[in-house]
Order: sequence, then structure tokens, then C-alpha cells
Amino acid sequence: MRILVIGESCRDVYRYGECSRLCPEAPVPVVKIDNGEVNINPGMAMNVYENIVSLSSDIDVDIITNDNWQQINKTRYVDQRTNYIVLRVDENDASIPRCKVNEIDFTKYDAVVISDYNKGFLTNQDIEYISTQHAITFLDTKKILSKWCKRIKFIKINEFEYNRTKHMLNKDISSRMIVTLGPNGAKHCNRIYPVPKVEIKDTSGAGDTFIAALCVKYTETHDIEESIKYANESATMIVQKKGVSVA
Repeated sequence: MRILVIGESCRDVYRYGECSRLCPEAPVPVVKIDNGEVNINPGMAMNVYENIVSLSSDIDVDIITNDNWQQINKTRYVDQRTNYIVLRVDENDASIPRCKVNEIDFTKYDAVVISDYNKGFLTNQDIEYISTQHAITFLDTKKILSKWCKRIKFIKINEFEYNRTKHMLNKDISSRMIVTLGPNGAKHCNRIYPVPKVEIKDTSGAGDTFIAALCVKYTETHDIEESIKYANESATMIVQKKGVSVA
């Protein structure tokens, strides 16, 4: 089996330090990062790709992403004691070029994952085109949904994104949606798929893990209920770790 991941990517950078006082010039924390831990991981679509690779040795995975992804940085400054993110600095995400989707051979793949962070790599029209080229497409997007996604097989969004876009949805699109609910699990076709209560250390990248696991299990079984349960389990593992990591 073979899966294609398509979407923009970046580097997720975590810089940990000591946060023990407020700045005298403004009511903001001071983070001392001298000799602090630094973690750098592939992020966004690359994190989805890494998760699929980690979750199944029987699936070949390709990725189409922006060539300059290693120059696109999301840097978080984190208090190492509480794991509280004091500040996030984004660099160069306005320089992501548009993907040439009409040059992709989609016939080689059993499923396509669209990891769309709405940074310009994919337009609404590009995503609609992809959905016409392959029957099994999974979409995770930051865009407001509309009729351009009506042919997507499954659409994964979080609860905040759903509340922002629900006024644009019809019954057909709603039936394709899987809404992640954080510590309450996920919802699909009015059914709640719960997760166990765990200590949450960091939710960064959990959505990437969820859609990666969802696609892996569905490609293997074509059973969406089992796939959602597996995606819940995988994402639950991730939120118990610090930073962005793979299942």
C-alpha cells in the first residue's frame, strides 16, 4: 500500500529555559535559555508524514511539500518547569510557494492525506482538484469549509475550527467530518468516540498524529469506526509527551 501526504511543512523548534520572574519593563515572563534544551522536529505536513512512517512498516509513504520547509520555523520558548509556552515566533511562512497539483500522478496511491495549514501551498481549487483525482482523500485544513470540499472522503477539524466554519456546512459535508474534541475524544455522524483521561503535557502535533493514524488504519481496514478509535489512541499517546513527536 502507498499513501501520499501533500501540504506545507516547517521546522518545529522548542527552546526550553528557566522562567522565574517578570520583566521590569512590561508584565511578561523572562525566559533564561542559557544551556537550555533545544528540540527541532519536522512540522506540519512533514510531521504527518513522519507519523505515518512510524505507525506502519507495511505502507510506503511519499510527501509533496514546499522545498524551503527547513527555512520555515515555528520557535516556541518554553518554561521547562511547567512546560508553559511563553512565546511562539514564526519565521518565513509568507515565502511558501504554491503547489503544482496538476503535475501529480495520484493513480499510484491507495490514499491521499491533505495537510493544509492555509499558508498558500494549496488553494481551495487545488484541494477540490485533488478530491476529483482520488476517491480516498483525508483533509486536515485551517480553511473555512465550503462546497469545494464536498468530494473529500473524510475531513478532520478540531472543535474550534468546526465552530468557526459550521455555518458554511450542508448535510453532505457534515457527514464526512470528524471533529476532534481534545480530552473528550472525537465526534463523527453524531457519535462520540471517547478517550481515557490522561495527564496532558503538550497538544502540539496531536492533530497531525490523529489524521496520520486515521489514514493508516482506514487504508488497512476501510472501517472508519476502527480508524477513529485508533487515531484517538495514537493522539492520546502524543499529548502525554513534551513538544512535537511521533506516535
